Amino acid sequence: LRRMRVERGEARLNLGLDPRPRFGEVRMREPRREGDVWTAEAEGLRMRLAGAPDAVWRDAAGLCGVFRLREGETHDLVLELSAGRETERLDADALWRATEREWRQAVPDCSRLVAPRDARHAYAVLRGLTSVSGGMVAAATTSLPERANSGRNYDYRYAWLRDQCYAGLAVAAHGPHPLADDAVRFVAERILADGDGVRPAYTVDGRPVGHERSLRLSGYPGGNDLVGNDAGAQFQLDTFGEALQLFAAAAAHDQLTEEARRAAILSVDVVERQWLKPDAGLWELEDRWWTHSRLSVVCGLRRMAEVLPGKDGRRCADLADTVLRETRRRCLLPDGRWRRAEDDDGPEAALLVPMARGCTFGDGDCDAATRAYIESRLTEDGYLYRFEHAGMSLGEAEGAFLLCGFTMALATHRVGDRVGAFRWFERTRAACGPPGLFAEEYDVRQRQLRGNLPQAFVHAVMLECAVRLAGESTLP
Repeated sequence: LRRMRVERGEARLNLGLDPRPRFGEVRMREPRREGDVWTAEAEGLRMRLAGAPDAVWRDAAGLCGVFRLREGETHDLVLELSAGRETERLDADALWRATEREWRQAVPDCSRLVAPRDARHAYAVLRGLTSVSGGMVAAATTSLPERANSGRNYDYRYAWLRDQCYAGLAVAAHGPHPLADDAVRFVAERILADGDGVRPAYTVDGRPVGHERSLRLSGYPGGNDLVGNDAGAQFQLDTFGEALQLFAAAAAHDQLTEEARRAAILSVDVVERQWLKPDAGLWELEDRWWTHSRLSVVCGLRRMAEVLPGKDGRRCADLADTVLRETRRRCLLPDGRWRRAEDDDGPEAALLVPMARGCTFGDGDCDAATRAYIESRLTEDGYLYRFEHAGMSLGEAEGAFLLCGFTMALATHRVGDRVGAFRWFERTRAACGPPGLFAEEYDVRQRQLRGNLPQAFVHAVMLECAVRLAGESTLP
């Protein structure tokens, strides 16, 4: 839907519409006008455009037209692209009303939350990134570079199970809303289908993600065109930990379906077999014995132990104790803080995630020491980075990670530092552009968003901050 309106004076607007499938290789065929609706087809796609009856179709340029509007006049255009042969009338007024009605119903009331307007906006972004299948893409774009001419640009138009769990947990903290049910359904389906072979990411309809490849297009300045994502073939242990937390949240709202319960039991089976195996971790790096992955699993197992009855619950609790005991042996330093990995003593912002979830691991000293160390080593001007890159200062290799800033706000709030939590929250939520969308990274020095957007898990954790900092969470 596109509405043109002249507030003052007169306006001339030019129309140019030349949709071409296969990234511009194929032109639409058989253009024709039926009443005030233009139609054309190609490669199984059908286009309909209402509102431009006087436009002209030119072979080299597509549909061309001119609109001249006087002060106070409005004019609507309706463009539809579909794989079927839709026959419903393209009534602009009716479609505007339906759009407004559907979005009001889709986004819950957030008036009691911190930053209610931003919270509703975050929820709307998550809803918009979620397919009818229940799968939520990590971002709507591909190949927007994180650093110019560095090869750091990726295709995020896929459903990462971890990211979807973050979104589901954030929504569930606010209440038993349909978006949380979508997350539970999609994650459960993938786990039941693939078991030990669960992939970190899928297409929104549940198919495997293809390997990275070039389309031989010019791409965004400073980057290169790219589709596919090699992370789809990795093993990421924390995916199961986050899934278990999501299923436990559903149970807390009495919305754990039988399918999700079976997926939870299967997740426990996989963890029992795989938790000693090195994995790629939250940041999808090389396979190592990452501390965060194990603590995520411990958190998920504990949450499920609270909601599963009988031997299943006891099994979760026992396995959590086993994983934690070995993780403490390998990854807890003598000074009381967590290592980044079994073989890496550096600071790691991913370790804030279990703290943000309210998971403690024996005593609070290791969490407090870890959080203080992360803040002292990974903070610049109130923004938080993921980890240190060898031989480089903060901000040199990549921007601050907004997920980390919001997670620090939650972790700080968990220990009762309300002022500190709000400081992190307000600083991080300011790192957006005019549309109010967050990217994955923020260049602190140049004040620029970096990478694909909108980044779903950033909006998700922002929403969770708005819920928990307001004291409105329906979950522990």
